[in-house]
Amino acid sequence: MLRHIVMWKFRPGTETERELFLTGLQGLYGEIPELKRCEVLRGTERSDYDAVLISEFADQAALERYKADPRHQAVSALCKSIRTDRAAVDCLLPDGEN
Repeated sequence: MLRHIVMWKFRPGTETERELFLTGLQGLYGEIPELKRCEVLRGTERSDYDAVLISEFADQAALERYKADPRHQAVSALCKSIRTDRAAVDCLLPDGEN
């Protein structure tokens, strides 16, 4: 199992677009079969990042199929138009852990 974690900072004044992005991202869960777990969280006022995605996939190939899916591409395009920073990490989970 692969855990994919992404954090974003957004430009000030993009709150409406931010909510559209985060809601759209959460909406991919159940729509894209490769996405086994999806948690979209908003950062608190004191956080270094504005939002985080914690997601899980069977393996790297499943993550790549998810990234290539047109539904993900559409949501990602909105994010790219409003973000100022992005950080990501992919972690292999020990067998039996999720």
